[in-house]
Amino acid sequence: MRTVYDDNEDGPEDHRSGGGSGDGGDNGEGRIRPTGWQTPSAVAVVSAVAAFLVIDEVYGAIPMLPWSAIPTLLLLAAAEAITAVHTRRRIRRVPGTEPIEPLSTARLVALAKASAVFASIAVGAFAGMLVSLLDRLGAVDVRTDALTAGGTLLSAAVLLAAALYLEYACRVPDDSAGQESS
Repeated sequence: MRTVYDDNEDGPEDHRSGGGSGDGGDNGEGRIRPTGWQTPSAVAVVSAVAAFLVIDEVYGAIPMLPWSAIPTLLLLAAAEAITAVHTRRRIRRVPGTEPIEPLSTARLVALAKASAVFASIAVGAFAGMLVSLLDRLGAVDVRTDALTAGGTLLSAAVLLAAALYLEYACRVPDDSAGQESS
């Protein structure tokens, strides 16, 4: 599948979008590749290890975790999921919807990719924190922080899923690509 804003149907020799194949998101054909499982996984693992090491060393010197990140991440996830549903309907030109502008879709893809990276960092950081706190659960404050870290971890995972769904929703269906060329 290709994104809406990728109108390069002439093949790899037509590079209308500029840029080269070395900019990370460009595969040499002027197309942005979908986010795979490797990038979010690697980011989450690195941030989990970093958070574990930091929290293990400085836990007593930091304030308690605020619970406010949980509803904030859930609201962001809900907004991205709703946007994904509407965007997908507009791209597929469901009756009663108006077509979406290609630039708007490109912006939504950028938002989705940034949200996926942010959510991966949050998932890893709060997973590392949770693992670090497991051996200290005897204290009430530690249990509260562990519950907050677990809730934030789950909220970040929901945001990651919503971001990946938004990115998926910005793709042009394969069947419309065949209709466009005829």
